[in-house]
Amino acid sequence: MKSTRERILETLLRSPRSTINDLADAVGINPISVRHHLTNLQMEAMVEADEERHGVGRPRLVYFLTENGKEHFPTRYLRLTTRLLTQMKEKLPGAVVGELFREVASGLADQHEEQLRGLGVEERLDMVKVLLAEEGFVVEWERKGDEYHIHEITCPYLQVGQAHPEVCAVDQTLISRMLSVPANKIQCILSGAAHCTYVVKAEPIKI
Repeated sequence: MKSTRERILETLLRSPRSTINDLADAVGINPISVRHHLTNLQMEAMVEADEERHGVGRPRLVYFLTENGKEHFPTRYLRLTTRLLTQMKEKLPGAVVGELFREVASGLADQHEEQLRGLGVEERLDMVKVLLAEEGFVVEWERKGDEYHIHEITCPYLQVGQAHPEVCAVDQTLISRMLSVPANKIQCILSGAAHCTYVVKAEPIKI
């Protein structure tokens, strides 16, 4: 039997912008209990609320799923992505496929070119960390002697990369472009390592 929480999420998936009373009727519990569940779901960034005018009087609150909330439900994105990449590799030379991934990363880096202007290596590393986090990575970096080691603790491309390792060109190219120095991979989760690690030299960046 599904939990109340699951039923609230499913109701919002089917009926976005529902009120507390709408949810109470759909789930079969009182509005106070619905409000309690919604508060917890908002704290988890799975649900958001918005004010909506409804006739005369005060606006009412309506609730809807965030992207995190929508991703709670099973999807077939991985299956579709894997099939598309398989078809691409059957029709295009391997070098062309790799270049497409690098162009995706270059385009993303170009969007942040102005923000990077004048920044030092470590400031750029912090920006790399934030940008990759937006793409679904958990990244940490550390200085070791005259090198910086960038560790990807988690990788959103892992399942795709197991069948199509060319996808690794995205984060490697992005790191290189953001730092303006080559990023060399010294270990990879696809080869059995605990995580992927890239190394860049700790030298001044040319502006």
